[in-house]
Amino acid sequence: MTCVLENKSNLLDEKAKKTIRKALKVLGKKNLAFIMHSGSFPSAPNQNTGFGSINSDGGKEFIEYVSGLFDAIQLGPAGKTKSCDASPYTGTIFSGNPLFIDLKELTTKAWGNILSEDTYNRIVAENPNKDINKTAYSYIYKRQDEALQEAWNNFKTNPATKLEKEFRQFKSENSFWLDKDGLYEALSIEHGNDYWPLWDSETDKNLFNPSSIEQQIQFGSRIKEVESKYYDEIERYKFIQFIISKQNEETLKYAEKHGIKMIADRQVAFSDRDTWAYQSLFLKGWCLGCPPDYFSKDGQAWGFPVMDPERLYNADGSLDEGGILLKNLYKKMFKENPGGVRIDHIVGLIDPWVYKEGKKPKIEEGAGRLYSSPEHSELSKYAIAKLEDLDTELTADKEKRVKKLTKQQIKDYGRLIEKIVIAAAKEEGLDKDAIVCEDLGTLTNPVASVMNAYGLQGMKLTQFVEADKPEDPYRCCNIGKKCWAMVGTHDNEPIKMWADQNIHTHIGYLHAKNLVDDLFAEAENKDDIIVRLTDDAEFLAQTKLVELFASQAENIQIFFTDYFNVYDVYNRPGTSGDANWSLRLPDNYRQLNAINLANILKLAIIARGHEFADKNKKLIEKLDEVINN
Repeated sequence: MTCVLENKSNLLDEKAKKTIRKALKVLGKKNLAFIMHSGSFPSAPNQNTGFGSINSDGGKEFIEYVSGLFDAIQLGPAGKTKSCDASPYTGTIFSGNPLFIDLKELTTKAWGNILSEDTYNRIVAENPNKDINKTAYSYIYKRQDEALQEAWNNFKTNPATKLEKEFRQFKSENSFWLDKDGLYEALSIEHGNDYWPLWDSETDKNLFNPSSIEQQIQFGSRIKEVESKYYDEIERYKFIQFIISKQNEETLKYAEKHGIKMIADRQVAFSDRDTWAYQSLFLKGWCLGCPPDYFSKDGQAWGFPVMDPERLYNADGSLDEGGILLKNLYKKMFKENPGGVRIDHIVGLIDPWVYKEGKKPKIEEGAGRLYSSPEHSELSKYAIAKLEDLDTELTADKEKRVKKLTKQQIKDYGRLIEKIVIAAAKEEGLDKDAIVCEDLGTLTNPVASVMNAYGLQGMKLTQFVEADKPEDPYRCCNIGKKCWAMVGTHDNEPIKMWADQNIHTHIGYLHAKNLVDDLFAEAENKDDIIVRLTDDAEFLAQTKLVELFASQAENIQIFFTDYFNVYDVYNRPGTSGDANWSLRLPDNYRQLNAINLANILKLAIIARGHEFADKNKKLIEKLDEVINN
């Protein structure tokens, strides 16, 4: 293989794009998706407010950039985040993130010029990070709110007739979640903070969690009182959500016009706002977490609430309130994202690891799997697996502990998937292939059985290969067709950084040996190639990308740091601070030394063997033309 990392795709014409698309088809790739969370999108000239948005001119320009090469853009969670936490994975489940609103558009006639150009230009001019590829989260969180207050005031004073009518319709169609989220906004003002456990009033903490008919009547009166007192603030909140929805809809149409679909991301968490609004549906005293895995030797105490199994379904099998809530959520996501939905931590839906509130997610402190702990004094009532189904010599956190399952048990484990997720997709005109399952890390037998039974597609992350295990599922030769493969996600270091850390190491040698066995099986100078892979980080990084496309996986995703060789990390799991979730694609991304996709695809074809390469000789010649131009 020749190491060519410089990317000329910025100069690609339609002919070159068609050649690349043909190469993807020859390699059996049905979908090529670009991964970038909305806040990481670049800005158009003189429009950097401090936060990216796919709804902005910069976002639309990027849609044009990937058009003709990619099929979809995988976004991050789109919920409203907190001022003190930029993580999109703790955002709201229904309300959209106001930071994704393109303020520039609000200065136009289409929006009645509800935001002044002076305000907008001042936000751009004072952005402390306007010259670096980082978000200015604290800055824009405050300034965006101020700008939207101005927009709301101007809309109230002189509402455009068309917008006013659309706003009323939006409120009516989305009242099932919008009313509660708006009320929470009002109570946050009332109590001086947006973290409801710190509110002084027990009534306000439990407005949607009454314990008696008397409380229900009392709380109903309190809700009306707050809605009256904070009418303007609640309407403002709803108007902001209306703006987000309208801009998202316009961007979706723009993307479809350019042949790009959006894939949403459903985080496993519920925000503070959601926990408050639906707390009667959660299992009291328990939190969702993760046992020890690749990212955390001690497990992860996420602190997220756990949906009460007894509130998901009624006795006759129909959906109870919890099930209806989740189905409405997935229906909304599939409707707004025709490319599908990535489910973060699919284990959390099928076989969740739960621990006691205030404790650590350790077995010795009472933690266990919600549906797989028939021996547990408190969780046994929810168990699907029976005691005789367990390998009791393995601890509760081990993947293979549930050693056997009947077809009915697999169906019981998969009930949420079938009745809620797949059903929601079908009702929005999509099939199960629109469900992308993040199944990295601990994958228990019940989860694997459900995914197999329902034909769900998980992920294969080649950076995770344990090089000393020939049967490792993330290794090229072991990756099957029905999955989504990638070199890394938002939680990984970019592949170039990974390569730098692995050259001149024993583990790097093992990786090199595997890559040669899988990709250079017919080479006569295998030892020379191994030496080069252990010495040359750029060659190792490129070969890992070739491995991705040479695999049998039908669907490929690539994170923006890997595609554009951005030598920085978007998120480091288990850590906090401004460095996390702040990385953006530089505004000058067209000038970056991104990967040479044509060259990587050519090498992937060659890696399939001389017969395959000979069969596609003319295509290889056309790829050479793209590479050399």
